[in-house]
Amino acid sequence: MKIRRILATAVAAAVTTPVVFLSAAPAFADTKPSPASTQKPAQGEDDKGDKDDMPTLEELKAAVALAQKEYDEAVVGLAEAKAAVDALSKPDHVLVVAAADATKAAAAAATAKTAADEALAKAEKALAELPADATEEQKAAATTAVAEAKKTAGEADAAKTAADALLGKASKELLDANQAASKVVGLAEKVKKAAAETLTEAKEELEFFEEIGGECTEDEALGIELSGPKTVAAGDSAVFTLRVTNTSDRSLDAVEAYTDAGVLPDGKEPLDEDGFFKRYITVEWSSADVLEWTKITEEFDSIEVGTLVKGGHYDVKLRLTVDPEAPVGPGVAWAYGEFENNDGTCGIGEDFGHANFDITAAKGDKPEPKPTPSGTTATPTPAPTHGGNNNTTQQGGSSNTPVRGTLAATGANENLTGLGLAAAATVALGAGAMVVARRRKAGASV
Repeated sequence: MKIRRILATAVAAAVTTPVVFLSAAPAFADTKPSPASTQKPAQGEDDKGDKDDMPTLEELKAAVALAQKEYDEAVVGLAEAKAAVDALSKPDHVLVVAAADATKAAAAAATAKTAADEALAKAEKALAELPADATEEQKAAATTAVAEAKKTAGEADAAKTAADALLGKASKELLDANQAASKVVGLAEKVKKAAAETLTEAKEELEFFEEIGGECTEDEALGIELSGPKTVAAGDSAVFTLRVTNTSDRSLDAVEAYTDAGVLPDGKEPLDEDGFFKRYITVEWSSADVLEWTKITEEFDSIEVGTLVKGGHYDVKLRLTVDPEAPVGPGVAWAYGEFENNDGTCGIGEDFGHANFDITAAKGDKPEPKPTPSGTTATPTPAPTHGGNNNTTQQGGSSNTPVRGTLAATGANENLTGLGLAAAATVALGAGAMVVARRRKAGASV
């Protein structure tokens, strides 16, 4: 199981049953997991919980080394396969030599047969044109010449047949060798491609593991408020509100918010990490200084808040678009924050916010989705006592006003409302999964 999938599964468990937020992976398979204090490791497992699921740094490095070795071998194998193909085109290759010799022999046999046939025809003509007064000796000589010519022609014909057969065999062997060598090249290319993919995946897993195992630990410096409507129909969009607040006693130089949403299991069956990854919700965000809706993707998975002064906050609108094919059932949006300061300090927000909602059946033909009314937005946190845009400094400042009103009121293009309705997935790792990962890694030695 990939790390990202393990962590996203943890998120699903966390927002569905908070008691298993930091529990072992086996708890995720229980519909109603017992409290963490009463859970016992399964047979063959130790008290490290998800040791068998979450690979260690050493295991990931070993996987990269093995994948690199297999890739290098695949490269060599492909080179050898291509060399074998090239060799079959060189004049000194044994099959090429055999085919060339057979071609010459067949040509010589054909020439000999032609000559023998011509000699036979000449002898037969001479016999037929003997004068009426030809002697018995002349008749006997002409008859003997025809017989000998027929014998020579027969031998030439047999020789030609044999030479043609040898040529056919040599040509087929050369053709078969070329086809086999080409097939090997094709297989070697597939092996190399698969090995390259495995190597890339192994490196990404290692890189991700090292990233989440950094020096940053949990910190109470960032508060998260996330709210939205209680129901969203399949095929509809709804606007949620996210507020990131600096609750520390100092300014934070670079703050980022991570958010995502997903369809959760219905609780009737064990949590299936593959099912959890059948994403039906597209998440987009906008703010007072980023007016256009920006899609959360694996490549662009964070919201750059920028500098956030003591007591300052940053408001974000989240537009969740549920695919028309999304199953009816529970859904969740979640968010958390991170910060990094110029002095090298950093932290992962301890506050993990989530908003649960129900996905209802599609309404059928309906007008273009509209933002959620202001009554569903979060209650604004009182702004700091100092005025202006001094609370944040990112791209010209950020609004401290609660998210309310329509898209038109914020300057966003309402034509963007319909975008992403058919999207089937968002990022492979939810923001919450990152915080789960880092919570697992915080303080751990690797």
